[in-house]
Amino acid sequence: MKTSIVGYPRIGEHRELKFAIEKYFKNDLTADELMNQAKELRKNNWKTIKASGVEAIPSNDFSFYDTTLDTACLLNIIPQELAKIELSELDTYFALARGYQGAKGDIKARPMKKWFNTNYHYIVPKIEKETKIEVVGSKIFDEYQEAKALGIETRPVILGPFSLLQISEFDTYVDRSTVITDLIQAYKIILQKLTDLNVEWVQIDEPSLTKDLNAELIAEFQVIYRELLKDQKINVLAQTYFGDVRDIYDTLIELPFAGIGLDFVEGRKTLALVKQYFPKDKYLFAGVVNGKNIWRNNYQQTLADLATLKLDKLVFSTSCSLLHVPYTTKNEPFPIEIKQYFAFAAEKLTEVVELAESYDNPGPTLSKNQLLFSKPRFTENQAVHQKIAELTPAVFTRLPNFEKREKIQREHFAFPALPTTTIGSFPQTLEIKQMRAKLKKAELSLEEYDQFIAQHINQWLDWQTEIGLDVLVHGEFERNDMVEYFGQNLSGYLFSQNGWVQSYGTRCVKPPIIWGDVSREKPITVKWSAYAQQQTNKIVKGMLTGPVTILNWSFPREDISLKESTLQIALAIQEEVLDLEKNGIQVIQIDEAALREKLPLRQTDWYTEYLDWAIPAFRLVHSQVQATTQIHTHMCYSEFTDIISAIDQMDADVIYFEAARSNLTILDELQKQHFKTEVGPGVYDIHSPRVPSVAEITSTIQNILSKIPVEKTWINPDCGLKTRGIPEAKESLMNMTTAVNRLRKEL
Repeated sequence: MKTSIVGYPRIGEHRELKFAIEKYFKNDLTADELMNQAKELRKNNWKTIKASGVEAIPSNDFSFYDTTLDTACLLNIIPQELAKIELSELDTYFALARGYQGAKGDIKARPMKKWFNTNYHYIVPKIEKETKIEVVGSKIFDEYQEAKALGIETRPVILGPFSLLQISEFDTYVDRSTVITDLIQAYKIILQKLTDLNVEWVQIDEPSLTKDLNAELIAEFQVIYRELLKDQKINVLAQTYFGDVRDIYDTLIELPFAGIGLDFVEGRKTLALVKQYFPKDKYLFAGVVNGKNIWRNNYQQTLADLATLKLDKLVFSTSCSLLHVPYTTKNEPFPIEIKQYFAFAAEKLTEVVELAESYDNPGPTLSKNQLLFSKPRFTENQAVHQKIAELTPAVFTRLPNFEKREKIQREHFAFPALPTTTIGSFPQTLEIKQMRAKLKKAELSLEEYDQFIAQHINQWLDWQTEIGLDVLVHGEFERNDMVEYFGQNLSGYLFSQNGWVQSYGTRCVKPPIIWGDVSREKPITVKWSAYAQQQTNKIVKGMLTGPVTILNWSFPREDISLKESTLQIALAIQEEVLDLEKNGIQVIQIDEAALREKLPLRQTDWYTEYLDWAIPAFRLVHSQVQATTQIHTHMCYSEFTDIISAIDQMDADVIYFEAARSNLTILDELQKQHFKTEVGPGVYDIHSPRVPSVAEITSTIQNILSKIPVEKTWINPDCGLKTRGIPEAKESLMNMTTAVNRLRKEL
């Protein structure tokens, strides 16, 4: 065995799974039809991987929503309130992810968080006192047998018990040691069943090993795997990714794993650790092909690193699952001089195979790859480099300070107590998407398209005024994606046509590619923001995406630092901010939804490797505006409690957090840290189709006010409404404003 991958995209080459699941949600597809389509997608994936020449093929990396959720369902980790209502197994699964609101009950969706340092999201499992951990599902076994029936031997994949423990929510009074005992027993049963099926290898994913681990956690890992691996006949691969395992390396290599998968891309110390020592009786699955970015691998550099290890049992692999990159470049119309630099998932299969072949027999393939890296890819923008070089500390500081600005702004705006607003976008209907497509195909004139957009803006401005929102938004109907839209108006960016990547469930994004130096060539959002403000006497927010999020939700360059790329973007967005201000926009929201995404997994690296430049990059964007211009920002679906002090240093005037789905747990930390920025924690979850009642929202706001002073509190949904339907979006917002109006009478 010389070649392997950690996992493969499951949404389908043309997002077939997304569309099938959405049809199922609308009752346009039966459960059996959905299952059959999923089976076809799995077959295509396995055949594609096998045809590429990759030897070790994963199974059970497919999921209808999320593999962490799959593991929870396999092990009967289902909240009691959901287990009590009579739904089918499939609908129970989707209810955990999306919530349920119908004749059988009203269940909120489970919290959703970012998967380590990626833009993929997982559903947080909840282990309650009543939870009985046992193997109740069969997906991992069924999919292995499904592949076997096709003549394809696979390596089943499952999230490991240690990482499952780290990312789960524990109910009060749950005994952790009992949970560990139950998990060991359940995983033993899984391994035995796989052994009975004559499975040769199983992959147990333990990404939590790349985070900071203290002696207690290392001991916990030892307890789990000493017992789990005792007398096992099946070959177990311990797969890690998203960093190195420096804290637990010595322990990991001593345990009786048949193979260990290590990340050589993001694992800064991986090479040094393996050079120090690696057992000759174990396979090293070397994650050398980047599973999170789309650039071609530099074969010469990769092979030179691995040659220093001198290992016989060496397997070439990906650094993580390929679900974080698009399917294939074959569907892209890029000219060959550009496309030759890209490797999506299918092309990365080829890279894994070619690296293994070149390791043993260097030849024409290696020479061709070397030639690609021997020539410049683009012409540098010297003006941009000069601007970066001329930045001084003063340009990262806004004056006057926050306390003085807050007083000035309260007098200037005179907003009522608990000012209400939305996060930015309104539902993107099929009609809107069709009109945008017609414009792109020249089936519609720009004048006709502008009239259509203006009509939608006017309708929603009138409706927002009617229900009593205090700060309005124009709805972002002209935009496709909060990052792609900006990238399309900046130099240095390229865009795929079919480069879709799963973010969560059926939500897919198409990250733009940072090809070269970035600069703004013309105003981006001014036209429609200024138009909207001219239609009303109420304040209309200008809506921008911040530089860190634009960077984090793009495929970044690998030839310069993330810091330099982000500063280039920050200068471009700063120009947009100042143009909005000149055109009468008094409140400007600069979203940094993905601030946490590239935060190093190890706390010791947080500031030196990331926050020391990411926070100043955001400040650079707004540092030059007037004191009467109010800067808002928004963050979602990450754990922010441990970087609250850094977030306060962003020096925004108002910040919106996603807190509704996580039960407002961030409020305690805001209170503890004496958070100075005004805050809108998000009073309901927009990623679920359920509509919150007035009473529910009222209770949420009362909870907020028990922790946050009323003069510091804003009321808003937890995210934009782009993906929601119009009826549910409107009903939820009307319930929100009704709740606020009732509470204002009590203040």
